[in-house]
Amino acid sequence: MSALEGRIAVVTGGASGIGEACARDLAARGARLVIADINADLAQKVAASLKGAIHARLDVTSVEETEALVERIERELGPTDIMVASAGVLQPPLPPEELSMEIWDRVVAVDQRGVYVSDVAFGKRMARRGSGVIINIASVTTFRSSPLHAYGPAKAAVASITAGLAAEWGRSGVRVNAIAPGYVLTPALQAAIDDGKRDPKALMENSAFGRLIGTDEIAKACSFLASDEASGITGVTLPVDGGWLVAPSWHTYGGIPPKRG
Repeated sequence: MSALEGRIAVVTGGASGIGEACARDLAARGARLVIADINADLAQKVAASLKGAIHARLDVTSVEETEALVERIERELGPTDIMVASAGVLQPPLPPEELSMEIWDRVVAVDQRGVYVSDVAFGKRMARRGSGVIINIASVTTFRSSPLHAYGPAKAAVASITAGLAAEWGRSGVRVNAIAPGYVLTPALQAAIDDGKRDPKALMENSAFGRLIGTDEIAKACSFLASDEASGITGVTLPVDGGWLVAPSWHTYGGIPPKRG
């Protein structure tokens, strides 16, 4: 559990959901965390629960705020070794004629631009030093169509950004990968289930495992990609989806087989 001992790790969107889980797992493995989130109060609360962690309010769409944060971290802690770009927003599943451009612009600004701004601010410094790891949070909507006409394209762009920057900085010692979560039981998804907006049975039916994914499972994949165990991996978008990508086509053959025995 000490594989990341002494490394400086920054998690954007680290105050809740997948970002918080990633931050906690990295900290458990020895990393010193910076919790960066637009919700400063939540960021402070999470940082206070992690030994040696600090927090910062960050709007990931702002180049100026992101550059200022990188400089602050270098002054106070040292160079960033690991950056996890997890900040993101969701969107309602609306048909395009009902999806306002205000919503579309906001989703793309945070989920696509925000990842690129974070990657560049941290990655260019990593490249100059000759080492570093970036992990972006994409989505399984990267690979399949969905009624999320802003979120899906933005997350597909994250996979493309990941691949491009992996090639850009590979010979400078920087690894860039992404994780594509499936249906993860985050507070946001639980709230949608509680409000009757999502049917958990339908979500579970459309996976090979027949269950939702936990935030801790995303976090473990993140820590693996951040570690030296993944030293040969760059430019990939890794699905952590419980088999959501492979299961739906089986419904045309009667569904996923039940457990043996």
